[in-house]
Amino acid sequence: MVERRRRSVRTALVGEALRAALAGRAGLDIVDLGGGTGGFAVPLAVEGHRVTVVDPSPDALASLERRARDEGVSELIRGVQGDAAELPGLAGESSADAVLCHGVLEVVDDPVQALQAMASVLREGGVLSLLVAQRNAVVLARALAGHLAEARIALQDPDGRWGATDPMPRRFDEAGITGQLADAGFKVQTVHGVRTFADLVPSAFVDSEPGAADSLAELERAASRHPAFRALATQLHILATH
Repeated sequence: MVERRRRSVRTALVGEALRAALAGRAGLDIVDLGGGTGGFAVPLAVEGHRVTVVDPSPDALASLERRARDEGVSELIRGVQGDAAELPGLAGESSADAVLCHGVLEVVDDPVQALQAMASVLREGGVLSLLVAQRNAVVLARALAGHLAEARIALQDPDGRWGATDPMPRRFDEAGITGQLADAGFKVQTVHGVRTFADLVPSAFVDSEPGAADSLAELERAASRHPAFRALATQLHILATH
C-alpha cells in the first residue's frame, strides 16, 4: 500500500504536465519509448490517442497487451519490440505528435543518438516528454547515507555515477540535458523536478498519517518548478517541442 501511494506521488506530476501539454488535441499519434507495461500508454489510449509502445522486453509487451485488453483499448495500442536505436524504422519518421521517453535515456548506448532518433520520429511542432535521473539527488542520497567518498565521486563523475557497482549507467544535470536537447533540435518548454521529497519522507509516516500522501503530493507539486528544490529532485521532467 505504501509503495503504491509513493508511486502515485512520483508519477502524478509527470502525468499532469503531459496531459496539460496535450490538452485540446484529440486522437494524437504517440510513441512511448521504453513504455513497458503501459503505465502511461494505456491511460493515453483511454483518452482516445493512438499509442505505439517500443520496448525491448517481450514480457513487458505481453503485459501491455493484457492491460490494454482489460481497459478496452487494444485497437489503439500497438506494442513493438525494439530499442531507441531502431526507433525511426519501427515507428516511422515524422509519424508522431508526441514521444514519451521516461527513464530510458539513462540506459541507452548513446543518449545523443537516441535524442536524434526521437526528433526524427516527431512531426513539426511535436512534443517530447523526457524523464531522466538527476545527478544532484544521488550525491545527496549517498552523503546522507554516510557514503561520503561515493557522494564526491558522483559529484565529479561525467556520468554522475558513484562507483563501479552503481546500477545506473548515467545521470544528468539540468544544464547538460537541456544542452543535449538543443543540439538535437528541441526547444525546452518546461522543466519540473520530480520526487523532490517522495524518496525522503519516511514510509511509516505516509502509511499511518491520515492525508499524508495527499499532502506529500501537494508539496511535490509546489516545489516542482522552484529552482532551488528542482536541483535536488531525483528526476527531471522536461517537456520540449521539435
